[in-house]
Amino acid sequence: MKRSRFSDEQIIGILKEHQAGFSAVDLCRKYGVSDATFYKWRSKYGGMEVAEAKRLKALEDENGKLKRLLADAMLDVSTLKEMLGKNF
Repeated sequence: MKRSRFSDEQIIGILKEHQAGFSAVDLCRKYGVSDATFYKWRSKYGGMEVAEAKRLKALEDENGKLKRLLADAMLDVSTLKEMLGKNF
């Protein structure tokens, strides 16, 4: 996954500028992002504070880790069932 040029804090700062009255087109031009990117940021981070964004990122990371652990456990169980089926 491609890393963003902007951190979560910077994105929230840009969105706060938009809430302060700057137009989306001007902000996109100023920061060099597309309209689609700006509106995607707004849908994801709209109304958030920096602390909330950090918490969201931590929860997303933890969720990904737990999904990988579950997939590994399910693979182990599947392998064991297959091995037991061949022995009998």
